[in-house]
Amino acid sequence: MSDDSGLWLLAVGPVGATALYWALYRYYRNTDKSHAFERETDVMAKPVTGSDHKVDEIKGTQERRIDGDNVSAYRQRVQRVRGDSS
Repeated sequence: MSDDSGLWLLAVGPVGATALYWALYRYYRNTDKSHAFERETDVMAKPVTGSDHKVDEIKGTQERRIDGDNVSAYRQRVQRVRGDSS
């Protein structure tokens, strides 16, 4: 019997590891299926409107959060501007 018959078994490890790495990379990165926002999305920029005025001033507070903050209410904070699509 020849000693070369078990050599293929040594090649299975690196080849299998490379195949697993590539499969996981393709699965999690999805580079071929990702949305190219810069090329495929048309965003019409408009001037920023609104006002900025001081409401109150609190000094020396020990609170970690502000009462009534909306940091977890994403849909309330960020809303799509409805308007003409031209």
